[in-house]
Amino acid sequence: MDVIQAVNQRISTRAYLDKPITEAEARDWLATGQRSPSGGNLQPWRVIALAGDAKTAVADMAMKALMANPTGEPTDYPIYPENLWNPHEERRQTIGRQMFETLGIPKEDKGARMAWFANNFRFFDAPLAVFIILDKRMGHGQWAHSGMFLQTLALLAEERGWASCMQECWGMLRPSLKAHLQLGESEMVWCGMAVGYPDKDAAVNTLRSERATVDEFASFAGFQD
Repeated sequence: MDVIQAVNQRISTRAYLDKPITEAEARDWLATGQRSPSGGNLQPWRVIALAGDAKTAVADMAMKALMANPTGEPTDYPIYPENLWNPHEERRQTIGRQMFETLGIPKEDKGARMAWFANNFRFFDAPLAVFIILDKRMGHGQWAHSGMFLQTLALLAEERGWASCMQECWGMLRPSLKAHLQLGESEMVWCGMAVGYPDKDAAVNTLRSERATVDEFASFAGFQD
């Protein structure tokens, strides 16, 4: 598989086969991903990889936390900016609408929509759950470098025949996660990642989000045609 193929076929996969990923496989994947770019070679990320009972335990914790706080726990790091503006808010609304249409869940069925959203906190039944941990003392550059690391892992997963879903939704439960994962005083969960073998027959995995054209996001100057 070349890089172009990996980039083009990667999606946020939300249904997985009941097929495990071994610890040795996960270790090799993370070791390869460690070659991701890192400004100043800080390598600011830390990874917690969970499977089996450990993954089930964090999912159970999440369900209890959400029952107590359905809209999420207080955080200094919201997932999206307040009063998100267009075209960004429009894109967010569009992909959400397209996903529920693909699933056949109507807008009026709020119960079914909430039940589907809860799948996030079970990692969509993926066999491997990954949390990316950052130290809050790090700056915006280190957040960006950690994003490069996450994307590198996603592309390496494609090469291995795996799939992934990057899950910022875990930002809703940072205080509970901090306690459950026994993080350091200045550490926080940035996001989660579901990883496993994709269920290619699942309708939700047919969804591909739209992307802006190059002319919508880029400008060019000084080129000699």
